[in-house]
Amino acid sequence: MFQLALIAFLVIGGFVSYVWKAEAALKRPWIPDAGAELFSQRPLPPFIEESSITTYTMPLRTKGRDIVDTVGRRFKLASVNWYGGSDELFIPGGLDIQHRSVIAASVRTLGFNSVRLPYSDEMVIANPHIDDRHLTANPDLFGQRALDIFAAVVEALTDAGIAVIVNNHITTATWCCGADPCDASWSNDHLGPLCRIRQSEEDWIQHWETVMERFVGNPYVIGADLRNEVRGVWGTMPWGRWADAAEKCGNRLLKMNRDWLVVVEGTESGNDLTGARTRPVVLDVPDRVVYSAHVYAWSGWGSREGRYAKRSYASFIQAMRKNWAYLVEGNMAPVWVGEFGAPRHPGEGDANYWSNLLRYLKRIDADFGYWAINPRKPHDNVKEGYSLIEDDWVTPILDYRMRDMTELIAGSGSQVTSDL
Repeated sequence: MFQLALIAFLVIGGFVSYVWKAEAALKRPWIPDAGAELFSQRPLPPFIEESSITTYTMPLRTKGRDIVDTVGRRFKLASVNWYGGSDELFIPGGLDIQHRSVIAASVRTLGFNSVRLPYSDEMVIANPHIDDRHLTANPDLFGQRALDIFAAVVEALTDAGIAVIVNNHITTATWCCGADPCDASWSNDHLGPLCRIRQSEEDWIQHWETVMERFVGNPYVIGADLRNEVRGVWGTMPWGRWADAAEKCGNRLLKMNRDWLVVVEGTESGNDLTGARTRPVVLDVPDRVVYSAHVYAWSGWGSREGRYAKRSYASFIQAMRKNWAYLVEGNMAPVWVGEFGAPRHPGEGDANYWSNLLRYLKRIDADFGYWAINPRKPHDNVKEGYSLIEDDWVTPILDYRMRDMTELIAGSGSQVTSDL
């Protein structure tokens, strides 16, 4: 009996030691290659003017895997997230540092032609007056409410020729996304008094209508990303239930403006669009559905192959094709990779994930949205490790990430569908 116990102890101990060493290896600092170092010493290439939404014949629609304008010219979403409206301060970040028009110019300097702009349902419900100290670089917004400031930021972006996709990010105004069941889907009224901010499906849709009614006449507000990272409790959200709700909400928005694109994220925190193969989202207005996937280094947890940080390229693209890329490679529907990102100073696991993802996105010439431009998080003004600009909201961070995204923005013009 003692020998069996000793053997079991040694086996378990060996496994724990292996896992610990494997995890430690993922966190070892990554040393940029010579190409990344060279890129950091040069100025960014100029904004590609022909990528601006102002050069397109509106409105947009979908055609196979692409978003196109009325004459069939592809509009590739080369996007960045600008968060804050969904967090505790209720407004997009940086308005105390730079005028919103300056931040819009920074978006263009980095090469992006579109912004994903999140809001929380609590922002709509409360619509609080914003303390002037959070708006010191935008004194014309002093005394205004959250929804007014959100609209002013949208206007600054579209005035700069940047397309905007509005995103319902979370129910309760806070950093997203944790294990709180109250924020795991678009409605939480079935949870009763558990949730501080409660809403039904109808409340959720009405909040969307409240936000979007301000933008009906703005052609460069091109769409609505209906809900961020739908997951249910511990990944239990059925695709069919989410697809039904997305159709109901999408059709209500299209009654306001039939030209909007309706963005539907995958379940499992945006990772899983497998259900769209047999149960696609179908709206009353055709050619309006854009699907969206989120891909991070920690995605893939719970699977046999493990998180994306540790996968080979072959294993990684197999997962992408299964989860969402079949829609692109099969020319079935557009998929916007609406969130992905990596730290300025990555470990080897982050660098491996980034290398695999950007290699694949370049090969399929993907629509994408980097998370995020913000140099600081609203809560306690904590440094944002994924940021693309310095604290002044102007100076670009010229590192391996911008090198790869500059190449992705430029694109190859090819859409590879063969084995990679």
